[in-house]
Amino acid sequence: MPDFINQKLLKDGPWQALERSIARLMQHGNFSDVRLVGRTGDEGADILGTLNGKRWVVQVKYHSRVSVGIDVVDEVMNAMKLYHADVPVLATNTLFTDEVTKHKQKLLLSGINLQLWDKYTLQRQINILPDVSTKIKQPREYQKNPINNIVDSVTGDNDKSGLVVMATGLGKTFVASEAVRRIKTDYPSKIDKVLVLAHTNELVYQLERSFWPTMKKNTSSAIWNGIEKGDIINSEYTFACINSVIAWLEKYNELPADYKLIVIDEAHHSASGYYKKLIEYTKAGTPEGPYLLGLTATPWRMDNQDINQIFENQLCSIDLIEGMGNGYLSNVDYRMHTDNINWDVLMATKDITPKALNKTLFIEEWNDAVIDVLQKTMSEINNPRVIVFCSNISHAHTVRDKINSRRFAKAAAIYSGVFNRNKMTPVDRSTTLCDFSDGRIQVICAVDIFNEGIDVPDVNILVFQRVTHSRRIFVQQLGRGLRLSEGKDKVIVLDFVSDIRRFAAGIEMATELDSSPVYLKLGSPVKFMNKSGDDPNTGKFLTAWLSDAAKIQDANDNDPVLKFPPLELLDKT
Repeated sequence: MPDFINQKLLKDGPWQALERSIARLMQHGNFSDVRLVGRTGDEGADILGTLNGKRWVVQVKYHSRVSVGIDVVDEVMNAMKLYHADVPVLATNTLFTDEVTKHKQKLLLSGINLQLWDKYTLQRQINILPDVSTKIKQPREYQKNPINNIVDSVTGDNDKSGLVVMATGLGKTFVASEAVRRIKTDYPSKIDKVLVLAHTNELVYQLERSFWPTMKKNTSSAIWNGIEKGDIINSEYTFACINSVIAWLEKYNELPADYKLIVIDEAHHSASGYYKKLIEYTKAGTPEGPYLLGLTATPWRMDNQDINQIFENQLCSIDLIEGMGNGYLSNVDYRMHTDNINWDVLMATKDITPKALNKTLFIEEWNDAVIDVLQKTMSEINNPRVIVFCSNISHAHTVRDKINSRRFAKAAAIYSGVFNRNKMTPVDRSTTLCDFSDGRIQVICAVDIFNEGIDVPDVNILVFQRVTHSRRIFVQQLGRGLRLSEGKDKVIVLDFVSDIRRFAAGIEMATELDSSPVYLKLGSPVKFMNKSGDDPNTGKFLTAWLSDAAKIQDANDNDPVLKFPPLELLDKT
């Protein structure tokens, strides 16, 4: 079989596939932190990657026949400056003119090592690659059973669907991709072609990148969404947006290829209308259709629909508590700060809705105190890497500016949307993420951008200044700090609470971990703090007051009035 950079790709494209294939070439080899950044407003960059501590910026030019001329050199040089890169690269499916080659020599004399990757260079590079990516890793001990369960279920004669539930940070996508690799290797007739689905374009691209390390270099993959449609008929793996697949099904009443396995990522969305249509059209999960595999970190749905009715077998279930309790995830030092509680209001509270309680219970934002605590906390950890979850874009800018003005760390804001009529550009977002990964920035002030579908490096401090009412989003955000990594012994969580339900969530997490017979390292990871330090009395008081923590943390803003015990029976001293 041909390698993933081959004559057909070089001749027929599409250009987006060429860009991704070059990124895959870099990732398959020795580059780290490879990122596809090409889009409208990319300012001449398509791929970023790090090699031997230097950042490379790659601009990919796809042409039908014409050689690439000197005009594009200025573009990649400009991109090198904008993205803080060290090495500029021009890549093309054709050739470069003699003028470009001569200009490369001039730049070298000035210390700039411009790289030129024409079609012959690309083919030479892929020819010397090993068949299996250098980035492939051995499964962790807890991942072995889920991988085996998927292989057994898909290759067996009885099962037609299965669900994998693994908390954020446990590697559910790796588990799925490794299982598929083993099936394709050991049982090639079972799943010649695989369709992997997600509900957003960003997730579709991220899934393909996550599967790359387990693909051999002669394994083909294609993207199918509203932006592009690759060779979906012949590719072994197709990564697709559910909307595009449904549009095709409604037009042709069948899929473009005979997929034996359909994977739904973020499977808590599988009870939505489009996924229901897909299952009905394809008969996935039945004896007449392909095997249906669901992956999710958070199986809860806001509409209370049960996704276990869609997937008949639960192949794995490791939630946040079990993952932490068994040491599969990083230890957590969870610190709930209580300085902003209006105790006079709390002591007068009897029956009230969460929305009404929060309006009167919590003092307004206390950014200066938050920055004080963060500065002190960062001094506790080697190589601190911080995400601050902010309430809105203005708040993210405020926190960023306060940190930078004190100069104890370099901070940047990241968001999608418009602030003061200015939108954060793709250049800004990509550069910020790369600088964060490289350690040039230590603190990211984020607004609604790290929930699903964004690659971020491991972090060891999380700061919550925005309370989400979604248990699923809270767990996803918390999961950003739970991944194990070399030299990391724990993640510190600073929770500056502004919602009574967050107290309840913290108390329930502490209770569940305390009752876990296998959790031996930290005991309760949740402690209450104020500006003077530990505040155990507050913790005891709130634990008693929120007697039904599970019920309170799942309450909606205007749920029926919550019942609390008589406050005069509690001793808050």
